[in-house]
Amino acid sequence: MIITPAEPHDVAKLLAFREEAAAWLRSLGSDQWSRPYPADKLLATIQAGTVFMLRDGPATVGTITLTPDAEDGLWTDEELAEPAMFVNKLTIAREYAGQNLGGRLLDWAGDRAHRAGARWVRLDAWTTNEALQRYYLANGFMYVRTVREGAAVNGGPRVSGWLAQRAARPTHHGFTDRTPEPAPLPFAA
Repeated sequence: MIITPAEPHDVAKLLAFREEAAAWLRSLGSDQWSRPYPADKLLATIQAGTVFMLRDGPATVGTITLTPDAEDGLWTDEELAEPAMFVNKLTIAREYAGQNLGGRLLDWAGDRAHRAGARWVRLDAWTTNEALQRYYLANGFMYVRTVREGAAVNGGPRVSGWLAQRAARPTHHGFTDRTPEPAPLPFAA
C-alpha cells in the first residue's frame, strides 16, 4: 500500500469516507461525525499539504490528516511550546477494517512527525466515544485531559476534546511513502 498527499479531486472521496464512518458509528450508537464537514475547509487542508491518502492499487482505503497546527482552545501554552504534530480525521474504509491499517497510519504519522522534529504526536478524539479512546490508548497514546469548552470547527459546541499524545519516533509502518519530506517544525525560543 502507498501513502500519497491528497489532491483537490480527493475531496469527494474524503467526504464519502466521513459519511461512511458516520453511518457505521451511528449503528454503534455514537453521534460522532453526525454534522457534515465543510468541503471548503477540507479543500483548504488538502491545499496546505496536510491530508494524506492510503491507496491499495486503484482503491483509496484510508486517510489521515497530520498538521503542525493545533486546534484553538485544546492545548495549553506550555504544551504548544513543545514541538508537536496533530492527527485529525483518521479514517479507514469499512471494507478494509480489521487489518490494523489505522494503527499503521498512526505509526506513519509518528515517524513523519519525528522526521519533522516533533517530540509529540497529539490528537483530540470524540469526547463520548469511549471505544475510540480505548483504541488510541491501545495504540500507545497517553490520555492528557478532556476539554469541553469551545466550539467545533464545523459549528456547534466542542464534541471532540478528549486529548491524548504519544512520543514521535521512527517506526517501520510497512507502507510505501510517496509523500514529500516533511518541513522542519519551528522550535519555540
